[in-house]
Amino acid sequence: MTELTSDTSVLSPTPSQKAGGTLDIIRQAIDAHDNQLQLINEQIHKNPELAYQEFQAHDNITTLLEDLRFVVKRHAYGLETSFVAEYGSGGRVVAFNAEYDALPGIGHACGHNLIATSSIGAFLGVVAALKASMLAGRVRLIGTPAEEDGGGKIKLINAGAYEDVDACLMVHPAAHKRFPEGVTGVSYVKSNAIVKFSARFTGQPAHAAGAPWQGVNALDAVCLSYNGVSMLRQQIQPHERIHGVIVEGGVKANVIPASGTVDYFCRSTSLEEAEALKARVIKCFDGAAIATGCSVEYETREAYADLRPNKTLCEKYVDAMETLGFPVASSGATQPGSTDMGNVTYVCPGFHGGFAVPADPGAFNHTPSFTKAAGTSKAYELAIRTAKGMALVGWDVLYDDSVADRIRNDFEEDKKSRKASRHIG
Repeated sequence: MTELTSDTSVLSPTPSQKAGGTLDIIRQAIDAHDNQLQLINEQIHKNPELAYQEFQAHDNITTLLEDLRFVVKRHAYGLETSFVAEYGSGGRVVAFNAEYDALPGIGHACGHNLIATSSIGAFLGVVAALKASMLAGRVRLIGTPAEEDGGGKIKLINAGAYEDVDACLMVHPAAHKRFPEGVTGVSYVKSNAIVKFSARFTGQPAHAAGAPWQGVNALDAVCLSYNGVSMLRQQIQPHERIHGVIVEGGVKANVIPASGTVDYFCRSTSLEEAEALKARVIKCFDGAAIATGCSVEYETREAYADLRPNKTLCEKYVDAMETLGFPVASSGATQPGSTDMGNVTYVCPGFHGGFAVPADPGAFNHTPSFTKAAGTSKAYELAIRTAKGMALVGWDVLYDDSVADRIRNDFEEDKKSRKASRHIG
């Protein structure tokens, strides 16, 4: 895709801008759109939408890009709330992911409004640098719905969105207390893989007072399975997590429940380990079904792979933020949560850094307090700062052959290590 016209000053840097170097071009390009980016950020935050229902966010972002005279494909890759915009031709491809889905009941408690804003800003910055250089290369902005639930990026992968991508970047906000003192974020962060599934027990209804012996109690199976998993937890590895909820367990006390449903997540450091953990949980459910005389059926949803950040991309982000005057930690502890960006890092070199957002004491992602933090003007300011850092990294990918080679080599080496790990033990 190409830009329709080149009459926008921020996308056509003046000679004085070019003389100031790429850093100045990127800064000015992003700052020139401060009002529009701030409006988008506020619109997304104030109008939270759940997975695959992000219609307002989709329309607001695509309208902004079209107003800037980009060709935008709405409803891209077969998803109603995805989009893609691209500038440039030939050369390498750098992509930025824009997330914008929210959480049920607590809105943007994971700060996806800030993720979208930073990725849009980074996209505009790289476009300006490309236009000034007249070099070959393409920069792509991908609207990625349904990260919180539904695996939007997995569907995008299957639709070919990342097939030709040389590097894919995004950043994620978190409460400032999660970062070492004196740094504004972190570059190299891993996260766990997750498998999600539900189990539905089916029994036989009966009058609980008149003829309980005629019933097969699905709620008993639910309770037995829940207790079994609770006991299993003391034998799992410290880095593993099992969490679940009872979705259905009957409707009326004097009717033996004929059906019961539980929903579970299993997390570990790789998909293989998460699947192995799931197999142990399934035995708890199978045993509960046998013990109570119920049948049980399973439904598995999209699995999120562990996040495998590209070493060179992470190093370049540290350098970029240092250039901007905002130091970030080169690495951090593996995050216990999971993201479908992990799946992207299995198909192309990826970066998923973190940046610190001031928040009330005790505020963490997925809490109402962080929803409040993600909507502040300070959080927006920090998202724009990271946009400039990401844009500098994206530019390095496009113009520096040695950097691009290192990124590709890191990715290929990681693929080899993944294959080798399957044969360990």
